[in-house]
Formats: sequence, structure tokens, C-alpha cells
Amino acid sequence: MRSRLAWLVAGLGLAAAAAARFLRRPRREADDSRADELRQRIAESRAVVDEREDFEEAETPVDEAPDPEARRREVHERGRASIERMKRDD
Repeated sequence: MRSRLAWLVAGLGLAAAAAARFLRRPRREADDSRADELRQRIAESRAVVDEREDFEEAETPVDEAPDPEARRREVHERGRASIERMKRDD
């Protein structure tokens, strides 16, 4: 008796699953304008990535940059030389 009841419940479950699968409403298609908008945004982001790569190629890498202390000393020396010239011109 129990096995018949189990088979009956299992059969009803399978029938319900099959009916739900075949009788459900067809899915609505997504709004194409949203898809087009997303495609446009993706294309724009790719252009930005390309621009950024071009920009970064023109930059000097940190390991190739000149020593900031040497640059500072050079600027101070030029400033002192300018001050000395101005004093002599007076």
C-alpha cells in the first residue's frame, strides 16, 4: 500500500512539473532600448580604456623618473643664481 501511494505522489509531482513547464506563459522579450543603451555604454567604456592606455603610454614610469632631490637642488641653485644676478644689477 505504501509503495502504491509513493508511486502515485511521485507521478503527480512529475505531472505537475511537466504541466508547469509546458503551460507557463512565454517570457516577455526584454526592452530593446535598454539593451541598445547597454551596448552603447559598453562601447563608450571601451573607448575610454583605449584613451587611458594612450595617455599612460606618454607618462614616464616611476622607476624611470628623475630623482626629485636632484630636481629640487637644481631649482634652488637656479633661484640663488637669479637672486645673485639681481643683486649685481642693482
